[in-house]
Amino acid sequence: MTTATISEPISGEKKYQIRARAALPLLVRQAKAGASIFYCDLAEELGMPNPRNLNYVLGSIGQSLEKLSKKWKYKIPPIQCLVVNKSTGLPGEGIGWFLVKQEEFSTLPLRRKREIVQAELHHIFSFPDWNDVLDALELEPVISDFTLLVKKATGAFGGGESQQHKALKEYVAQNPALIGLGERTPVGTTEYPLPSGDSLDVSFSGKKNWVAVEVKSSISDERDIVRGLFQCVKYRAIMEAVMLTESRPQSARALLVLESKLPASLIPIKNLLGIEVVEDISPQK
Repeated sequence: MTTATISEPISGEKKYQIRARAALPLLVRQAKAGASIFYCDLAEELGMPNPRNLNYVLGSIGQSLEKLSKKWKYKIPPIQCLVVNKSTGLPGEGIGWFLVKQEEFSTLPLRRKREIVQAELHHIFSFPDWNDVLDALELEPVISDFTLLVKKATGAFGGGESQQHKALKEYVAQNPALIGLGERTPVGTTEYPLPSGDSLDVSFSGKKNWVAVEVKSSISDERDIVRGLFQCVKYRAIMEAVMLTESRPQSARALLVLESKLPASLIPIKNLLGIEVVEDISPQK
């Protein structure tokens, strides 16, 4: 039996049920934003040290939505499908119980899994009644108002490139493994120009993936890191447009590398925007 089938709905007081009640409003936030979330990022926002323990949490959410679907007599899409593995971009195998009960999800070819998950993501993002779901389960929606953070990051930003920024940029370019790229990945290109007039701090280009890296050194404050998150959003959109115009068969990723730790206050906005952040990377280590 999988955790999807033995987890109980969220109304109880078991630890995973309490966490499920905290997790569901976060997933509704992600659904409204049209953004999936990595297991490790959801665990971090929930204050869970081990992302593997999310299996029971997500199973509990799935059971609750199944139960509510029967009561309402229409299908509520399995929102737990938003939580994906960083390496595969797919949810855990337990999601199959909620998606294709007539098939064994774990045995399907990767391409078929992606097709099934993409179809469900469309349903999740377009589902109009998530607030009603939370209300039925006596949960409050997450208030995702980052106005003050965004205002702080907005405005003039002067000054040239610091030595710390340059050193970190060069270090990442020379060490693609730092951001999870394979051993055969060529050294990155720094200050890679985009047709928008922007330049990527570091660009890694392979046959299947184009990865942009924005770096922020240890002297960057919270305001500058917020700017970095939004720069990643912009770069990702521009990169996708470039690939579209050049018919390049690649996927685009834009991530933020920090020499320090991501401030806890920025974890929700990072997840909302769907930006990968790699922390604690330093040329001095």
